[in-house]
Amino acid sequence: MATVMQKIKDIEDEMARTQKNKATAHHLGLLKAKLAKLRREILAPTSKGGGGAGEGFDVTKSGDSRVGLVGFPSVGKSTLLNKLTGTFSEVASYEFTTLTCIPGVIKYRGAKIQLLDLPGIIEGAKDGKGRGRQYRKNLQLHHHSSGRNQAHYTQEAHRERARRIWNKASLLCFLDSLSLHCLRMRKDKGGINFTSTVSNTLLDLETVKAICGEYRIHNADVSLRYDATADDLIDVIEGNRMYIPCVYAVNKIDQVTLEELEILDKLPHYCPVSAHLEWNLDGLLEKVWEYLDLVRVYTKPKAMSPDYEDPVILSAKKRTVEDFCLRIHKDMLKQFKYALVWGSSAKHKPQRVGKEHELDDEDVVQIIKKI
Repeated sequence: MATVMQKIKDIEDEMARTQKNKATAHHLGLLKAKLAKLRREILAPTSKGGGGAGEGFDVTKSGDSRVGLVGFPSVGKSTLLNKLTGTFSEVASYEFTTLTCIPGVIKYRGAKIQLLDLPGIIEGAKDGKGRGRQYRKNLQLHHHSSGRNQAHYTQEAHRERARRIWNKASLLCFLDSLSLHCLRMRKDKGGINFTSTVSNTLLDLETVKAICGEYRIHNADVSLRYDATADDLIDVIEGNRMYIPCVYAVNKIDQVTLEELEILDKLPHYCPVSAHLEWNLDGLLEKVWEYLDLVRVYTKPKAMSPDYEDPVILSAKKRTVEDFCLRIHKDMLKQFKYALVWGSSAKHKPQRVGKEHELDDEDVVQIIKKI
């Protein structure tokens, strides 16, 4: 482990010494690829190392979606969990009060959102330090569970002044959402073929060849549909990067000045709160709901009024009548004949639709079964 860590430090030092320009892009891309491979060894060591890949925190999934609170110690994660869910998580002025994952449930707009208070992370968690492997495992679990998911994670401000304000305010945040449009397709022969549908300023053929060569990929088609970086290409090749929606919850906002607040207001995905004083918690929930991108669908039994108290929650990306049926019970599709839909997705009320019909938020659906 020490040898790998030393290699990582050597590469990071070399990258810091290297000036960034077109002449050095090829060399920096190669260094980034080597760095990514070494970090993968730390996060997922072989069985001989005895460390395993990390099992994550033992938390039973519940609700329609999951939100993870990730941040440095003493930034207010436990207080936020207590205020939003009513679940007790120990709060104190010293660091590392929370030593395991504490779950709670938020009931908001008919949806049940599971909120996870994760232990404070330390610098270098991305490389497996502290409980970095467990964080990595849990964020993957959040990504693959039903519905849309989010994860809190701390980030340094890009400018020194903003960084001082962030430290003063004690921040929480959710990881940014990013869709990678960099496609890599292996082939048997033909070498590396590099194409781009947009003007590309950050990658060229030589850099792409160098990165692919580091991973022993000598024949592939690389197609870019946006101005991608070397890091983006490495993420696609590694295949173990996940990007999930995030909201920067700026906690302890009562401790910053109005001038500092104006600077923070320029940050993307940002929401100021004070968990202790309960300032703007409604605004944070509204922001989380927006980023989860969920759809509520109400059921209507035959000859009865719609049930507006307990909606079926779907992801905006999977909101067909078929998804609705599967959410209720997997056997419902076997008896499905057609559905009647009231709401904004219907051309007339009610509209008779098939299982491929896409539903909108707050639609009402009645399933007609085969006789």
